[in-house]
Amino acid sequence: MSEIGIGIIGGGYMGKAHAVAFGAVKAVFDTALTPRLEMVCATSPESAEKYRNTYGFARATDDWRVLVDDPKVEAVVIASPQATHREIALAAFAAGKPVLCEKPLGTSMDDSRAMVDAATQAGVANMVGFNYIRTPASQYARQLLAEGRIGDVIWFRGEMTEDFFADPAIGGWRAQGRANGCMGDLAPHMINAAHALMGPIKSLCAVTETVHKTRDGDAVTNDDLAQMMCRFASGAQGHMFFSRVAMGRKMGYAYEIHGTKGHIRFDQEDQNAIHLYLAEGPEAERGFRKILTGPNHPDYLPFCQGPGHGTGYNDQIIIEAKDFLTAIATKTPVWPTFQEGLEVNRIVAATHASSERNAWVQVADF
Repeated sequence: MSEIGIGIIGGGYMGKAHAVAFGAVKAVFDTALTPRLEMVCATSPESAEKYRNTYGFARATDDWRVLVDDPKVEAVVIASPQATHREIALAAFAAGKPVLCEKPLGTSMDDSRAMVDAATQAGVANMVGFNYIRTPASQYARQLLAEGRIGDVIWFRGEMTEDFFADPAIGGWRAQGRANGCMGDLAPHMINAAHALMGPIKSLCAVTETVHKTRDGDAVTNDDLAQMMCRFASGAQGHMFFSRVAMGRKMGYAYEIHGTKGHIRFDQEDQNAIHLYLAEGPEAERGFRKILTGPNHPDYLPFCQGPGHGTGYNDQIIIEAKDFLTAIATKTPVWPTFQEGLEVNRIVAATHASSERNAWVQVADF
């Protein structure tokens, strides 16, 4: 049985999720590698020690360099603010260590390119934390598309909508800096879904908007919402909408896909179901069928033997941990790699440029 020491930088929301995932992944998937929670890093000695004790790490530090340089830390998970991603990833790759980095890959295209170059030169496993596309339902949607079940795909609609910033009285760091806006924070998840389901985006026309110009007395310097029309490399058309001020939406990661022989619908707020329409049988009997995920769908059975019992948010992170460990053990890239993180950030850059120019843009130009 081969162990691997895991170091996690950041002990908050996503740091906790990754700690729980690596603590459970061996029991769920019986992975070839057995992760060992070796070290956690936080912003102060007190918080680092708190996370160490709560999550079950062997050691703690308030200096990420100590974690990256430690020989017992054999793989690094970056769950710290995005402005820190580039420096940490480059140091980890220089040390020859695999890296799982939370999205977005960095704060800019320069960050993303530097991180992809470093990952390529290091030749070690690298992944970006796009967890939502890993639900059994969305994996099944990808399977249906690969099998051609709904025919030739002609149109895609996706959204990533939440309301956590709908109250204009809420301010803070999320209201400052382009990278912390809706396009930098929320949109990457749905852009990643569009890539997974539809393939590359060739061109787009977009508009971004700051709904609340001031928050808590300070001027807002980033966007609250955005929408785009796009053309995929396949020739299919699409539309995406992103918002952090979508009142009533809590986890609006949703998409629908139109094909010449059918239609697929999914909404993350009902993540254990997918809706499928097939143009089969008498017209009077046609309609959407609601398919509850179960053991016959990807990555479901290791969690539960009962159809319709469902998986949850933390299970997505466990699937992600399994994929990362698989990439390390097999020395074979597992999507989404840092390259996909770069391609997502390319769409973000193109969206901002399109909005500023009030024009269609070619994605390849960014």
